Amino acid sequence: MPLDKHSKKETLLDNITVLGAGSWGTSLANVLADNGFEAKLWVYEKDLAEEIRLRHENPIYLPGIPLSEKIIPLNSIEDACKNAKIIVSVIPSQYVRNILNQAKEYIEPGTIFVSASKGIENITLLTMSKIFYQIFAERSDIKFTALGGPTFAAEVGKKFPTVTVLAAEDHVVGTYVQRILSNKYFRVYTNDDLTGVELGGAIKNVMAIAAGITAGLECGHNTLAALITRGIAEMSRLGIAMGAKLLTFAGLAGIGDLVLTCTGDLSRNRSVGMKIAKGMKLDEILKDMKMVAEGIKTAESVVGLTKKYNVEMPICEQVYEVLFKNKEPKQAISDLMGRDLKSEFQEGLL
Repeated sequence: MPLDKHSKKETLLDNITVLGAGSWGTSLANVLADNGFEAKLWVYEKDLAEEIRLRHENPIYLPGIPLSEKIIPLNSIEDACKNAKIIVSVIPSQYVRNILNQAKEYIEPGTIFVSASKGIENITLLTMSKIFYQIFAERSDIKFTALGGPTFAAEVGKKFPTVTVLAAEDHVVGTYVQRILSNKYFRVYTNDDLTGVELGGAIKNVMAIAAGITAGLECGHNTLAALITRGIAEMSRLGIAMGAKLLTFAGLAGIGDLVLTCTGDLSRNRSVGMKIAKGMKLDEILKDMKMVAEGIKTAESVVGLTKKYNVEMPICEQVYEVLFKNKEPKQAISDLMGRDLKSEFQEGLL
């Protein structure tokens, strides 16, 4: 596979697979198809794979969005991964390790992975890249990148102008994938801060639950603005402790994704927060959800990371308390507002 200055047209023979046919995976497969690629889409549910094949629509996760005939839905992980030169992984974060272990034996030499999963594994507290490097520790030929930024799958499906960021430690690989993904409605920037882009994408989901709680309690715009601003502070604080770059959190994977997820009605995590504010229990909410709200599990992981790196993240900690310790949302807000007074900026950090 070429990794030089070849044009998109010259790379159209590359085989591309998308793992995961949720709303985001399906939308990304459509982006790739619009770019001229034949995109294999691995679908966990056999019946859904057949429906997508026959109807050219994903009626469960992306209803009402026409899908290109260039998308090939497959239920076999072997068929999906064999001969793929680029694999876009859009698996819910808590299942990434299991699915990659299943796919491992079918991965071709020199394959590039693009992770579009936004979460942190609970048991290990690892980001998706760290899981990847564990599983493929003996395969230095395989490269890893991560896609982040403000994206609602349904809006990408409708071809609304969308801007994203691709993190890659290898610049040549990053710019190559950038060209593969970009088109007239889907613009991709590059960034070399893999840790920062991954953390931004994961932590914003926890903040979105908090935003939903404040919306459900009708706290107003002042509260939301404060939440987003202090959310960036918490996100960047952990990021710096884990080796990320501060500037990343001022970009698409930080403030961009955070603003979208905390304000947009299409945000599943924000919706979870709103339901909690109205008195629904977490088990009840999860029972009614077809798609994963990553912020729920990520809240557990983030609290674990605060202890591991000795970092203060009071908003995330209060979200965790509300989700898993049955803390009343109003009490959580009161506890946040009653914390010791301090300077806004500390030692060059937010």
